[in-house]
Amino acid sequence: MVTGYSQNGEGVRAIECFREMHRGEVGPNQFTFPSVLKACSEVLARGFGIQVHGCIVRSGFACNVFVDSALVDMYAKCGDFYNAKKVFHSMEELDVVSWTSLITGYAHYGSHEEALVLYCDMRVYGFNPDQFIIACVFSACAELTVLGFGQQVQGYFVRSGLKSSLSVNNSLVTLYAKCGCLEDASQVFDLMEVRDVVSWTALIVGHAQNGKGEVSLQLYDHMIRSNIEPDFVTFVGLLFACSHTGLVEDGRGYFKLMSEVYGIAPGPQHYACMIDLLGRSGNIGEAKELLNQMTTKPDATVWKSILAACRMHRDLELGEIAARNLFELEPRNSMPYVMLSNIYSAAGKWDDVARLRSMMKSSGISKEPGYSWMEINNEIHTFTVEDRSHPRMLEIYCKVDEMMMLIKKAGYVPDRKFSLQDMDEGGKELGLTYHSEKLAVAYGLLIVSSGVPIRIFKNLRVCGDCHNAIKMISRVFQRHIILRDTNCFHHLREGVCSCRDYW
Repeated sequence: MVTGYSQNGEGVRAIECFREMHRGEVGPNQFTFPSVLKACSEVLARGFGIQVHGCIVRSGFACNVFVDSALVDMYAKCGDFYNAKKVFHSMEELDVVSWTSLITGYAHYGSHEEALVLYCDMRVYGFNPDQFIIACVFSACAELTVLGFGQQVQGYFVRSGLKSSLSVNNSLVTLYAKCGCLEDASQVFDLMEVRDVVSWTALIVGHAQNGKGEVSLQLYDHMIRSNIEPDFVTFVGLLFACSHTGLVEDGRGYFKLMSEVYGIAPGPQHYACMIDLLGRSGNIGEAKELLNQMTTKPDATVWKSILAACRMHRDLELGEIAARNLFELEPRNSMPYVMLSNIYSAAGKWDDVARLRSMMKSSGISKEPGYSWMEINNEIHTFTVEDRSHPRMLEIYCKVDEMMMLIKKAGYVPDRKFSLQDMDEGGKELGLTYHSEKLAVAYGLLIVSSGVPIRIFKNLRVCGDCHNAIKMISRVFQRHIILRDTNCFHHLREGVCSCRDYW
């Protein structure tokens, strides 16, 4: 009964059945414990799982590989990695199941680096991963944008002779899309024998994030013709595509379609995309109306879109309202302080900028430092503004000076409004010169072979001056530069960006 309930998704009933069994003094065995632990993991009943663990110890099943693997799985799925690892390291005999439970658990809770470290440990111990682990590793690589490592794992998977699965293929499409490799993502997608809504959505979102919004809409049409019904995430991808391509009417149409045709109630992400679309296109009044029409209270995602629109259009009054709401919703987040400070500084309100900085200091909130990084030969190179810690920093600074000299000759003019310090014009220009993005580009020009894209990642939104400068660098140096910031991918070639300066 316990096993039956557990296998059919009736976790609560399985637990109740186990309790009755225990009260009736019927002794559980090596098959009962894994079943009730599976039930605990399904309903996240960590507390009862701990009680079952105690029962396992008292019953003498603590060294059973099947029971121990189930314990690791239960703790990992409940997010208790201390106990998951404690059981894991106490096991006399490890198996693929226990490794899978721990790796997938870390990945599920966003600890992607730990998941990849465990994968490497598993390989060192001589265990061969199965499709579940491969899919999980691809997903972790996608979240961390570590393309090189993901390609190594793909190479192993091909050589292993393991049969691919829908989850493996979906994760691989997502990996390539999130790393800006749309051709590779499309190639994997085209070779898939079976596709579901996750497959199509991964490609739709991938093209949207890489400045190919029109392709996202074409893929959606193809998906509908293939009799695949869109879901909640699909419409987030479509609205994001419209937002970053300026397709206002299409965005309005999809926003209406999702609820009227597919019965999907708009969530905060959909509203945030629509507000972003309207704000970017100059329809700030319509964005305000949509905000007031929301049936649920706006969350931080929505207010961030409002604040970004206000920054773009210098709407100080609404910007202050959005910032105040974010101060309450995310009191430890520096983002609304920084965004509002940007609006104030653009308006020349330096007293208000100083007041905000004082508020941050008194509240113990520090601005998240901007940094850029690159993955070269499986090694991460990180740069911050005016960074001098890299072993080749002298060469990098010389390259930056060369870059700036050549692009100025080609017509680049520093956009000093992106220097948010109250200083003279010369100081503002110098402050812009050594932003982390420019340092990373310089290192890429030094180290990445001609003909190979220079891939850079930024933890914040790329500043407008760096965006303009890197466009010019791509033309002057004849390089393809791929820059991913928190908003989207920027593919810069021949002085043009895939975002069309609409990000």
